[in-house]
Amino acid sequence: MGGIVKVIRIRGAAIPIRGNDIDTDRIIPARYLKEPTFARMGEYPFFDERFDASGRKKDHPFNDSEYKGASVLFVNKNFGCGSSREHAPQALYRFGIQAIVGESFAAIFAGNCTMMGVPTVTVSAKEMEQLMKSVAENPRAQYTVDLESKTLSYDDQKIAIDLPESYRIALTTGS
Repeated sequence: MGGIVKVIRIRGAAIPIRGNDIDTDRIIPARYLKEPTFARMGEYPFFDERFDASGRKKDHPFNDSEYKGASVLFVNKNFGCGSSREHAPQALYRFGIQAIVGESFAAIFAGNCTMMGVPTVTVSAKEMEQLMKSVAENPRAQYTVDLESKTLSYDDQKIAIDLPESYRIALTTGS
């Protein structure tokens, strides 16, 4: 892969995934790691939680039409823990996720996302609860993740976000 994709601001609707310690095996089941390229990875995020054994859709935010087209993912603590596979961020990115806002991230997962140009930014647990509530109340609300000002804004709200300064510089300069 070449340099990091330059990212300063992401704006879009959000999709919430509740729960701590969501590992990469849940994000992308291991059987889909055999794909020769990442091209179809966008079909597989949370596959086993989204579909039953016969392929019928289950109740899951990634299947909910209210969140269709969302580009910002809201998560809780230690998101992306488990194996270091790049397939998990690839699956989310190819599904349409351009930024992930969470309480905390597994370090390797956050690094892989950054290399792909997908910022992983953190907020407090209280702020995440506020964000989860806001998106549940209005799934079409627009959220702006601004890496220059280190803020997330929506409606008349503005929340400070955090990410390692090295990641922020890499993303905002594309190097």
